[in-house]
Amino acid sequence: MPPSPPPDGGMRAWTQVFMAHLVLFCTWGFINSFGFFQTYYEENMRVSASQVSWIASIQVFLLSFIGSFSGRLMDAGYYRWCLIGGFIFQIVGIFMVSLCWRYWQVFLAQGICCGIGDGLLFCPTTALIATYFAKRRSLALGLVLSGSSTGGLIFPIMVQQLLPRVGFPWTVRCLGFVVLFCFAVCLSLARTRLPKRPSGPLIQSSAFREKPYSLFVVGIFLSLWAVYFSYFYIDTYAVNVIGASKSDALSMLYIINGMGIPGRIIPALFADRFFGILNTYVALGIVAGVLLYCWIAVETYGGMVAFVVCYGLIGGGVQGTALSSLPTLTTDLSQMGVRSGMVLSIVAFACLTGPPLAGALIEHKNGSYTYACAWGGTSLILGSGFVVAARFLMLRQQS
Repeated sequence: MPPSPPPDGGMRAWTQVFMAHLVLFCTWGFINSFGFFQTYYEENMRVSASQVSWIASIQVFLLSFIGSFSGRLMDAGYYRWCLIGGFIFQIVGIFMVSLCWRYWQVFLAQGICCGIGDGLLFCPTTALIATYFAKRRSLALGLVLSGSSTGGLIFPIMVQQLLPRVGFPWTVRCLGFVVLFCFAVCLSLARTRLPKRPSGPLIQSSAFREKPYSLFVVGIFLSLWAVYFSYFYIDTYAVNVIGASKSDALSMLYIINGMGIPGRIIPALFADRFFGILNTYVALGIVAGVLLYCWIAVETYGGMVAFVVCYGLIGGGVQGTALSSLPTLTTDLSQMGVRSGMVLSIVAFACLTGPPLAGALIEHKNGSYTYACAWGGTSLILGSGFVVAARFLMLRQQS
């Protein structure tokens, strides 16, 4: 018996959106705050920017790569266990960071442990929301994904206020207590809608024989290869290139993550009502690429603020529409977790290599961001081109 159509609203559906917003707050929101950790680890552990960026890269890699497994678990009816396991890994990892004083310890706690937790949480949660919405799916996922910006705004503010007063260990523990509270709320609210689908492959290889699917995977790989690099390096650029104070540099994180909230919601509204999610994603990807080229010319604090405002808005839109477009790759809701997880597992390698590659380009250019910005801009624009090709083939097949 086929599943009933998505309710597209109602108390239960919007409650799941709120729950998922908190999940993104604790996962991507924590990752989007990495700019603070980037600067702190460079200064206190005497390691290079490229080495530090591997911590965040492995965390994002695991978040995406584990999606194939956790997405399948969600389809099989084990979302609640993914939620419990994911938050346990996330909370343990954060509290272990507060005890770390060497690079390899942080890599294991923040990179590996938190990354495993993020991977168990992210893909099943976004796939769950897609089962509750059809016509308003982009808006619902935009509200969910804005949780990454909410977390990226709140966590740095907590750090700025707590670090001078209580030091690094207790600052990180306070972040852990916030995540623990959110876990309790999410566990009480989470509800699945579709019946279990216990059988089926972990990887649906037939999907890659569909040209639109394959082209989309290449496009989103190129886009997400570059889009996160500015979030990790924005405050080090402000300090090392612009000459801003550490406080002003941390403010850049507030701005870029704060602008990501409307950046994820407004494009979702336009996508649902006017342009479609793929068309919106393509336009935002091109603009984001142009903005990274413009970053090369930024030399003043005022120019930096203007860039961060624009990129926070557009970059947030790219992330939101890229992930919101995953459900367009299948009309079978029972396969939502598997197909989304397959894309995320491939994209994981983009997230793993992107920021360290940017760091290596910066070091190769003796601290100049020219090569890194040119690589990022080109990658985003090429990614949009592949999605255009995927969209064209989808329209041809439908006609």
